[in-house]
Amino acid sequence: MFRLTMTAALAALPVAAATAEGWYPYPVQVWQPAFDMDSPRRDADYTPLEKASQAWDICVSFPHMKDAYWLGVDYGVTEEAKRLGVRMQVVEAGGYTELNKQISQIEDCVAAGADAVIIGAISLDGLNNVVEEVRSRDIPVIDVINGISSPALTAKSLVSFGEMGAKTGDYLAGLHPAGSDPVKVAWFPGPAGAGWVEAGNAGFAEAIQGSAIELVETKYGDTGKEVQAKLVEDTIAANPDLDYIVGTAVTAEAAVPILRAQGLTDQIKVAAYYFTPGVYQGIRRGQILGAPTDSTAVQGRIAVDQAVRALEGEDLLKHVGPALFVVTGENVEGFDPTSTLAPDGFKPVFQVE
Repeated sequence: MFRLTMTAALAALPVAAATAEGWYPYPVQVWQPAFDMDSPRRDADYTPLEKASQAWDICVSFPHMKDAYWLGVDYGVTEEAKRLGVRMQVVEAGGYTELNKQISQIEDCVAAGADAVIIGAISLDGLNNVVEEVRSRDIPVIDVINGISSPALTAKSLVSFGEMGAKTGDYLAGLHPAGSDPVKVAWFPGPAGAGWVEAGNAGFAEAIQGSAIELVETKYGDTGKEVQAKLVEDTIAANPDLDYIVGTAVTAEAAVPILRAQGLTDQIKVAAYYFTPGVYQGIRRGQILGAPTDSTAVQGRIAVDQAVRALEGEDLLKHVGPALFVVTGENVEGFDPTSTLAPDGFKPVFQVE
């Protein structure tokens, strides 16, 4: 049976290793009512099924598999499929411009006999028709990571990027509260207009209000390393008294060697608002102060469990996401990276038999 226990404190890192047998129970938040990110939430521990009752066929659709973030999700879904004893096909569309390809791939999965579909969506609204079409066949559809606006969904396994930005802002505001010496921060939220970027920007801006932080620059740009490096260099040149560079994981990774080359490592500190292997390495080396993790691999694991629960008529949390926490130099040794990142040497897995 489904087990939910209330957690008293989510500030501490989950320390259990996220192995195939030991990733749970995991601290999560549950939205009630579901599918509204503004709904009230409660804290809980998530414990999945021990095994599926049969080898269901599950199709997983990703926007792409070009970077470590989605590699972490792939690790999560495929390892959980193995643990539960279900079959899985993973498809990836090739990028965020490929909405029609993602729709086609989902339709092909269903035509090939998928019992359930898990979607990391390219578009918030653009997949609604295919979701409704799949659900009309009584096939469960789980929304993982990115968000889909369709009310026809079976369940969601995701977090708020607004809160990711807010977690980083809260962390910095805690270091520099109102009344302390002012500090100057340059903020790099990512590509202008992207939903996750606008959410992260709003969360960060709200979190630092009333603190001693002065936001001197907000620089939007693609998350390619060259673009972010140029933005960082230009900002440092325009703000010689800068105290912090804060932004995307790519921004943080790009800033570290630039600051080292310019002899500014001791003057300008770096933080990010989401987590990658490069950020993890930077935190361990003392080059990056910290970043919140959304437990990417665990989001994938929960989505698979939700799909199996829906197929088997088990109790189901319709809208759940791992509790967010900031990984810093102070707590990094207690952090289990496989909750978020694929292990070193992991290659994309597209099929689980």
